[in-house]
Amino acid sequence: MESILRISPKIVFRRGLEATAATAARPLHALIVAPELCFLTTLAVMLFRPPDLQFYALDRIAFLLLFFIVILRIFVLRQPFRILRPVTWPMLGLLMLALSGLLSQPYDPSNWSLFAAKWAVPFALYQLAGFVFDGTASLRTFEVFALLVLAYLTLMAIFFLMDIKFLIFPRYILDEGLGIHVDRARGPFLQAVANGVTLNLLGLIAMDSYRRNRLRGFPALLLFISFPLAILATKTRAVWISCAVSILILLLLSKSSRVRRACLCLALGSIVAIFAFTIFGGSDKSMNERLQERGPVEFRMEMYQVGWEMFLDRPLLGWKADIIQREIGRRVNDFHPERFLFHNTYLEIAVEHGSLGLVLYLWIFVDLFRLGRVRNTTPTNNNFMDVEFRALWPLLLGVYLLNASFVVMNYQFVNGLFFTMAGILASQNRRERFHAQNLGLSEYLVTNPQEFLYT
Repeated sequence: MESILRISPKIVFRRGLEATAATAARPLHALIVAPELCFLTTLAVMLFRPPDLQFYALDRIAFLLLFFIVILRIFVLRQPFRILRPVTWPMLGLLMLALSGLLSQPYDPSNWSLFAAKWAVPFALYQLAGFVFDGTASLRTFEVFALLVLAYLTLMAIFFLMDIKFLIFPRYILDEGLGIHVDRARGPFLQAVANGVTLNLLGLIAMDSYRRNRLRGFPALLLFISFPLAILATKTRAVWISCAVSILILLLLSKSSRVRRACLCLALGSIVAIFAFTIFGGSDKSMNERLQERGPVEFRMEMYQVGWEMFLDRPLLGWKADIIQREIGRRVNDFHPERFLFHNTYLEIAVEHGSLGLVLYLWIFVDLFRLGRVRNTTPTNNNFMDVEFRALWPLLLGVYLLNASFVVMNYQFVNGLFFTMAGILASQNRRERFHAQNLGLSEYLVTNPQEFLYT
């Protein structure tokens, strides 16, 4: 008792302060230990960001928290901070071009949001992904996240197709005053193409999970049945084409018999889904009307022509961002929407940034394609993004590029998901090169032991 009374009040205060600080730091410690949870939460916020201005910056807050956690983890673990060289330099160049054009315009939050979705967020997630998903457990968590998002988007698309709208969540998806494509399965993106591209990319990831027997049994059967219906529900021709082509390529070229059987099931399921919808959905003429609709095609063709003319007028550095809309309005006669869109990523970049921007963008995808090259002969380890996944990467890249020919890829979640996978592959390639160099040095010293004496 006397020893307790002898304790100084300063010591009591200091210990209490240390205990309070330790308790407050526990959530931060948990995020540092498992940064993949913070990363995937950020992607989920980007997926479900409500279009309410009161929550407009919610995804930015999550993104900044993720950036802080990853940087703090690097310092705590004393990891070397290395920039991923592939993709980085052309993407950084385009980011600087877009930023210079943005700074020349009057301040508009929507322009900054678009800049973040197209350039800043994908660039940052590409760099951060390699530090976060650097082990088997974290990659498995990413795979589970991808499959859960695929299941959710598939369900929402089927509910919309079957007119079971009371089950659709969140409810703002049904708000006709928000976004576009209110007559299609557009998901939380409020845009049918973004929903379709994401379904296609995640469907290919699910196919790889099926190859490794991670997805099997009843869940796999549900996927084969529901995935074609979800793609059909987007009512978007570019999505239909890219999905059909990707399934056909896997069916003909995949080395895995499981994947070929799965693609055959998906192809048959698609045919059955189309016939079933034709027979039992006869009262719904939207699918036939969508196939026969000519207005969007005519508008796109005129926009392509106007964009090409503008590019030829200023082919080197493009047009200033603040006069593009006005210039398009002067050249277009038959259509007068609130905002003109080129509906083609390459054409928009060529008009905004000229040949310099277009070359940088193509350079990005040359580097992205090279990420999928197998650099060693290590057998597959049955983990997500193993050696055999590299054969699927060009197909994922092709789906992205094909859809970019019909729309402007300014969808934050789609870009974030895609460049996250690219960052993981780039980080794996760097580690493989490092191990190969060390292995080569070790073999050399074994065969030349006299060199060891001088090292």
